[in-house]
Amino acid sequence: MTVLASAPGKGGGLLERPVITAPGRESEFDLKKKRKTSPPYRVILHNDNFNKREYVVQVLMKVIPGMTLDNAVNIMQEAHYNGLSVVIVCSQADAEEHCMQLRGNGLLSSIEPASGGC
Repeated sequence: MTVLASAPGKGGGLLERPVITAPGRESEFDLKKKRKTSPPYRVILHNDNFNKREYVVQVLMKVIPGMTLDNAVNIMQEAHYNGLSVVIVCSQADAEEHCMQLRGNGLLSSIEPASGGC
């Protein structure tokens, strides 16, 4: 807390309002710190025999923020030839959301922690 006095020895200074967070609520700093330290997750696209390749590319570009046409084509081709492909590595909450959106558009997808395995 800072006190600003108008003149030395005189009262009536101005107090800055303290920043108070409600009990049980995390500050913005705590939330950013938690996001940075949360373990990353992989969103995995699985090959299927139902969806056309062009449709898979369109869905990837629609669902994944910043997905380019070239990246979407590469991911689709890798899943087609290898059975699966990593779509994106992100926080668990984002991975769950992306996975649900891919599934909602008829694609087979899953998530897994990115720390282990390949």
